[in-house]
Amino acid sequence: MHLTLEFGGGLELLLENSTKVHKVEVTTPKDGQGKVTMKFLLSWVKENLIKERPEMFLKADSVRPGVLVLINDCDWELCGGLDAELEEKDVVVFISTLHGG
Repeated sequence: MHLTLEFGGGLELLLENSTKVHKVEVTTPKDGQGKVTMKFLLSWVKENLIKERPEMFLKADSVRPGVLVLINDCDWELCGGLDAELEEKDVVVFISTLHGG
């Protein structure tokens, strides 16, 4: 499944080359359902994109409080949160609203 993942608000600094936009191909889970959910995607991002300090992005199996997640410009909570099913060519945006100071 081809997805576009965008990272902002400082989250891009956790990724290799600090790149904000990533066009990725995520393999379908082998759990028999064949659906890519947000929970699966977060695990995939941790394993494949995050290069340092994953605790700044994830807490347990979800994003940390203060990280805004949009699926095709819609708040992920309205789409089902961790259970939201992604489709081919979806755009998922992660924006940190937490800033030091």
